[in-house]
Amino acid sequence: MKRVLTVTLLALASLPLSACMADYGFGGPAVYGPEPYAYDGWYDGYYGPVNDGYWGDDGYFYYRHGDGDRAYVRGDRTHFVHQAPQGPHSYQPLHGSVSPRQGVRMPHFPRGNNGHH
Repeated sequence: MKRVLTVTLLALASLPLSACMADYGFGGPAVYGPEPYAYDGWYDGYYGPVNDGYWGDDGYFYYRHGDGDRAYVRGDRTHFVHQAPQGPHSYQPLHGSVSPRQGVRMPHFPRGNNGHH
């Protein structure tokens, strides 16, 4: 009886931890951090309005059009850039932050930034 009770209690103790993890498509779970991931860059408006996003560990910018989107989409490197383009251009500054949420697919989300592992 003690063994069954111990195993049951151990299983129940691990349930709260499962609420803090989700698979974002980069090969493992990400732990939600208390701080949002900040991003800066330049965007030419090609894809229309951008709600939020992040710079992936592959160098591409991933974005969503709205808060209800269930997955981030990879933008082309010609439409999102880290540095301000030289000469005449149609790029506008892009600043913001994003917090990973359970159930939203975030491919190539950079691990180790702002408490996210």
